[in-house]
Amino acid sequence: MDKNFQEQQFTGITKFTPPLYQQRYQFVKDLVGKYRPKKVADLGCADCTLLWMLKFCSCIEVLAGLDICASVMKEKMHRLSPLPGDYLQPAERSLTVTLHHGSVAHKDPCMLGFDLVTCIELIEHLEQSELKKFPEVVFGFMAPSIVVISTPNSDFNPLLPGMTLFRHPDHKFEWNRAQFQSWALETARRYDYSVEFTGVGHPPAGMENVGFCTQIGVFVRKHPQTSESAQSEKPTEAVYKTVFKAVYPSLKDEKYLQNAVVSEVIFTGQIIKQSLLGCLMSEHEEYNDDPTDRKSKFQPSMNCFSEDLGKLVAEKSLEPFVNGNVVYIPLTTIFSFPKVNRLCGTFEKLCKLIAGKVTLSSDGSAVVFNTEHENEEN
Repeated sequence: MDKNFQEQQFTGITKFTPPLYQQRYQFVKDLVGKYRPKKVADLGCADCTLLWMLKFCSCIEVLAGLDICASVMKEKMHRLSPLPGDYLQPAERSLTVTLHHGSVAHKDPCMLGFDLVTCIELIEHLEQSELKKFPEVVFGFMAPSIVVISTPNSDFNPLLPGMTLFRHPDHKFEWNRAQFQSWALETARRYDYSVEFTGVGHPPAGMENVGFCTQIGVFVRKHPQTSESAQSEKPTEAVYKTVFKAVYPSLKDEKYLQNAVVSEVIFTGQIIKQSLLGCLMSEHEEYNDDPTDRKSKFQPSMNCFSEDLGKLVAEKSLEPFVNGNVVYIPLTTIFSFPKVNRLCGTFEKLCKLIAGKVTLSSDGSAVVFNTEHENEEN
């Protein structure tokens, strides 16, 4: 059973807009936007919805999910797989997504090295013995820079009609604000974190004294964890079972970068070629006395390209030239275009990546395009 389902029955009565679970996830996304973590782990990831949202955050390179119920993860984990478009246009960043089956009461080396750890509506599902081990696992062993913990605020429960004891039948407890803050402050003190309290789900007007429907603690580590302390706690064996792993195509992978560079070089070269042939055709028409002899075989098609690219063509001091049916475009000219430059970084890398993939002049200094195709079409 989805751990949010029962809660939605109650909180739906109060008309939270957007729904409360979405507000919690948006809170995490906003935090990611603020701190720009590279590695994020979601403990108690359930149906992977938060992980799916976070995979679109450009700063994140590693995403990991952990849940005690493998079947719930497996129902929706396919959403975390790369799509065809990810292969057609690989991102500049790398991204690896991994799901693990296991308990937050156990330590596993695969959970070391994360910048942000989220525990959204998790702790209230823990047995007392698990809750006792939880701080040492998350704050002592994993020791990320930031930990976000959300949990129901029982002070708000009287405003949820129809509720008997807890918001979900699997909840082992629900803390009021004083209880949560007492636990959080003691945990922060013990593991050298600071903690700030906030929440999502505003109470109705006139009932502000009950606080947020969901209370949230944001823990920030005061001092960087030393590599020695991390290694001293590292267990020798993995205890979690990996149930899913996806590695997204990235321009940091040379094979994807090469494809992207070759495509961009050809695209940029085509733009320059069209511009050059367009200029030659204009000159031809200007000096042609007989309008009936005018030919359109070199008619430029700059309208197919963006205005920005058109301006770039005009602004560059182009050195390409035409020799018969062949257009020569110097590699230095192509390298001067921003996207090619950004992808390659150096001129030497450009030459390396396109070697054998693009037709070059005999001395290797220019890309060669044949105009015979244009002649046949016109």
